[in-house]
Amino acid sequence: MSSRKIVEMGDPVLRQKCRPVTVINKKIKRLLDNMKETMYAANGVGLAAPQVGISKRIIVVDVGEGFWELLNPEIIFQEGEEVGVEGCLSIPGVAGEVKRAFKVKVKGLDRSGQEQIITAEGLGARALQHEIDHLDGVLFIDKADRISQGSLGG
Repeated sequence: MSSRKIVEMGDPVLRQKCRPVTVINKKIKRLLDNMKETMYAANGVGLAAPQVGISKRIIVVDVGEGFWELLNPEIIFQEGEEVGVEGCLSIPGVAGEVKRAFKVKVKGLDRSGQEQIITAEGLGARALQHEIDHLDGVLFIDKADRISQGSLGG
């Protein structure tokens, strides 16, 4: 495995709607491994493929409830509402208060092509929503009520 460079705000890939993964091959599995290593090396809790310059619908998340990796993730259920502070590895030094669903169910594929459904609340739900937004070219600053200088990553 090897860590990748995280692209920062201003790179056009962060504003693109990502393409679905249609074939799961060694290249995709290697990308998942690299994304995991990159996220941990940067002390993040989530990472989306566009953050490493790849316009594919792939995310990895670990908020301390186990490691999740999903291809073509989509939110199939959400409930509740919670405002929380977010940051982003692609926008270093900036934090913002963002309103998100408190609980979500997300459907996607694992690295072997099997459908997975992840149910998460609180930080896990927030991280999944944040990373899925990246796949549609949406950054947390687009949804933030307040933005300030901070040191959070995600």
